[in-house]
Amino acid sequence: MAVTRRRMIGGAIAATAGLGTVAGLTRADAAESAGAQPAASGPGDVVGKISVGYQGWFACTGDGSPINSWWHWSRDKSQPPSLSNTTIKSWPDMSDYQRGFTTAYPNLNSGRPAQLFTSWDQQTVDTHFRWMRSNNIDTAALQRFNPFGDEGPTRDGMAQKVRQSAEANGRKFYIMYDVTGWTSMQSQIKQDWTEKMKAHTASSAYARQNGKPVVCIWGFGFNDSGRPFEPGPCKDVVDWFKAQGCYVIGGVPTHWRTGTEDSRPGFSAVYHSFDMISPWMVGRISSASQSDDFFTNINTPDKADCDAHGIDYQPCVMPGDLQERHRRHGDFMWRQFYNMVRLGAAGIYISMFDEFNEGNQIARTAATAADVPSGSGIWALDEDGTACSSDYYLRLTGDGGRMLKGQIALTPNRPTSPTA
Repeated sequence: MAVTRRRMIGGAIAATAGLGTVAGLTRADAAESAGAQPAASGPGDVVGKISVGYQGWFACTGDGSPINSWWHWSRDKSQPPSLSNTTIKSWPDMSDYQRGFTTAYPNLNSGRPAQLFTSWDQQTVDTHFRWMRSNNIDTAALQRFNPFGDEGPTRDGMAQKVRQSAEANGRKFYIMYDVTGWTSMQSQIKQDWTEKMKAHTASSAYARQNGKPVVCIWGFGFNDSGRPFEPGPCKDVVDWFKAQGCYVIGGVPTHWRTGTEDSRPGFSAVYHSFDMISPWMVGRISSASQSDDFFTNINTPDKADCDAHGIDYQPCVMPGDLQERHRRHGDFMWRQFYNMVRLGAAGIYISMFDEFNEGNQIARTAATAADVPSGSGIWALDEDGTACSSDYYLRLTGDGGRMLKGQIALTPNRPTSPTA
């Protein structure tokens, strides 16, 4: 089954008044003042680090990839993307890519052809990891959906390309399995790791935590038809990976702790078997005040639960859906960084690096209306009237990482200028 989206639609949480600030404190001071416990694990490649979700799932017809189609750019991937045949909400800044593929979109408002990149080009992946290096982004979580189908060879190739780029740029990477739609997951995920993905742990760039190779499994316990698994098979998979000597992260529902709303009941033992928990947040909040509300009512008790069970807590931070105009020229994302650092989070997971489908990407994005296709209705980064450079959210993420690591003082005030 070809999975094209992992978007989780959640009702917005009612906004509440903002909380008091702790400006000028270091991360450790702020966590101590809030009564937070230190992470269960010491610093490694995910604890104390910024990790980014890396899709690496875009292809173009004629790019040389095994899938040889407009993978994840078009609804009908056999045809080029256009105004009526598209799956994306944001438009990339193409200036750093050596090769672009002409689409069926109208020209950009600047008059230039509307071209898109392919993840299959090594130069594309090298460029992305160079951006990570330049902005002190530590670790990339390569998304791996069910590889037992027509997507498999392309996903296998992307793992090798990510490994090469991570090694060349001094970044870390790990495999993040997404079990959406993967009906034979229980046996096949073990087979895939044993026969293919485990080999990448020999790389000096493969992420390790507590001396163990890192693996993430995203999707256990979600209360929807795409992930219908019972607790038993899920617990078996987590235990199996731990028996292989892996440090296992769980990409879990927002309400994992209570087993309500987006979480199935009866999964507590599964959730508490992970070494690190990373609850999903896309579609859950869209404003700074909602981030404050989550800090009080969700994140704080979540972390207390993790502390009590010796589990590391890796909350999500996202730039916001650009097309829905959630970003507030970086203020929304910075408030999340501030809240998660003062909470004492073990690490932070950015949702996502290259998610142009959901509009939550931090990768270089069209900066002005001149940089998007004519008549597309796609918003550029300056949608609210504030000029932003195309790399703004990469730089903002870098500053969030510096605050996480105590390299700058904890502050609710965004230090990053929207223009470089």
